[in-house]
Amino acid sequence: MASSAVNDESKTRITARSSLIDSIKGCGIKGVIIDKEELKQKILIPKYLRVAMCEAIQSKNSNIGAQKYDPDDDGENKVPEAPMVVFVNSKSGGRKGSALKQRLQELISQEQVFDLSVVKPPEFVRYGLACLESLASHGDHCAKETRDKLRIIVAGGDGTVGWVLGSLTELFRQNREPVPPTGIIPLGTGNDLSRSFSWGGSFPFAWKSAVKRTLNEAITARISRLDSWNVVVTMPAGDTVELPHCMSYKEDYTHDQDMEGLPEKTSCFEGVFYNYFSVGMDAQVAYGFHLLRNEKPYLAQGPIANKLIYSSYSCTQGWFCTPCVSTPNLRGLKNILRLYIKKMNCSEWEQVQIPSSVRSIVCLNLHNYGSGRNPWGKLKPKYLEKRGFVEAHADDGLLEIFGLKEGWHASFVMVELISAKHIAQAAAIRMEVRGGDWKKGYMQMDGEPWKQPMHEEYSTFVDIVRAPYQSRMITHE
Repeated sequence: MASSAVNDESKTRITARSSLIDSIKGCGIKGVIIDKEELKQKILIPKYLRVAMCEAIQSKNSNIGAQKYDPDDDGENKVPEAPMVVFVNSKSGGRKGSALKQRLQELISQEQVFDLSVVKPPEFVRYGLACLESLASHGDHCAKETRDKLRIIVAGGDGTVGWVLGSLTELFRQNREPVPPTGIIPLGTGNDLSRSFSWGGSFPFAWKSAVKRTLNEAITARISRLDSWNVVVTMPAGDTVELPHCMSYKEDYTHDQDMEGLPEKTSCFEGVFYNYFSVGMDAQVAYGFHLLRNEKPYLAQGPIANKLIYSSYSCTQGWFCTPCVSTPNLRGLKNILRLYIKKMNCSEWEQVQIPSSVRSIVCLNLHNYGSGRNPWGKLKPKYLEKRGFVEAHADDGLLEIFGLKEGWHASFVMVELISAKHIAQAAAIRMEVRGGDWKKGYMQMDGEPWKQPMHEEYSTFVDIVRAPYQSRMITHE
C-alpha cells in the first residue's frame, strides 16, 4: 500500500508538471505583434451575412436571408481572406470559458462566436450554413464565396470538438460540400485532438495574446484529414443503459447473421469516435471519475485539478492492487471477451488472442491518448515488419489495438518508459462480450464512459468500422 501511494504521488506530479509545461509552451511569445484591426479584416464576415445566419438559426428558417437581406444595403460586403466562425464551450476550461467567449467577440464579432449552450452545432449546419447556401442560390456571390472559404474554430475539449466534427459530417451525406475545416483552442482535460493537430495541450497562461495568435495562424494553416469510426453495440433487449452524449439508440436495426449468441429480441445503440474506444479497467476508472465530478462539481476547477483527481481515483478502483478471490470483475478481459478483426483489404473476420494479463483494451486512432501520451510508441521498422504492422497515422484507415495490464504497467506506459501491449492493427473490429461471473462491464469512447450490462447466457457485440467520410482539420505548423 505504501508503494501504491508513492507511485500515485509520482504519477500525480508528472501529470501536473506536464500540464504546466503545456501551458507555458502555449504562451509562445514569438516577438510578433498581431494588429487587432488587421486580423479582423482577414476573418470578419460581412455584416448582412452574419446577421442573416444568426436570425436563420434563431428562427429555424434557412431561407430568411433571401427574404430579408440585400447585399447592396451593406457597404461592407467584401469577403475576407478566411471568414471564420468560432464555437465556445463556455463551461470548459474551469472559469475561463466565459472570459474566452468575450475575448473572441472583441476580436471578431458577436455574431460569429457561438456559445454551445445556446447554439448547437447541428443547428448551425442546418440553418446557419444553409442560409449562406440559400443566398448563394439566389445569385449572391458574396455569400457563395464566404461559404466556400469558411473556417471553423472550436474552443473546448475533445468531446466538444467531436460534437462539431460529427455535425459537419452531415454536409458530406447531403452533398453540401465543401465542408469547412476545423481548428482547435484547447479547453478540456486531455485535449488529445488538439495535440494531434499541433494546437497545444492546454489553455495557455497568456491566453489573450495566444487566442489572437491562434486565429491569425488558422487563416493560412494547412488542411489535414482525420478518420472517424462508427461504433454499434448490439445487446439483449430489456436492459437499460444510461448512454453518454456520444451514443444514441438505433431504430429498425437488423444485426448480422453471423452474430451467434444473441437472443431473438435485441436492442442497439451507436456513436462515432475520433480518438479511441476502450473496454475494461480504464473505462471503469473514467466512469467513477465522471460520477464523482457530477456529484461534486466544485472539485473540477480546471484541467490540472481534473488530472490530480483522476490519478488519485484510479488507485481506489483496484487498478494497482487486485484482490485474488472476491472480485473477479478486476481480472483479465480474456475471460469475458473475444476479439475479431478485419485487416486492410480483407473481408473475413480473424480471431485475435487476448493476453491473459490484459485488463483494458484500447482501440486508438490518434498518436495521442491520455493527455498527450503515445502508448503505441514509435516502433522501429524491423519490429513493424515482424508484426505485420505499418506506421500509424490518423488518416490511414487503421486502428491500433493495445492492452494495458495492471496499474503499474499502465503507469509506466503513460510516462512512456515502455510501450503498451501491442495486440493488432485493424480496419474493422468486433468484440463479443459475455458475462459469466461479470454482471456489468465498462466501456468508453473519447472520454465518455458508460456501464454496460452483461449476461451469462447471451452475448453483447461491439462492431467498429471506419466512417465513409474523413473530417478536415486545420493543422498548426
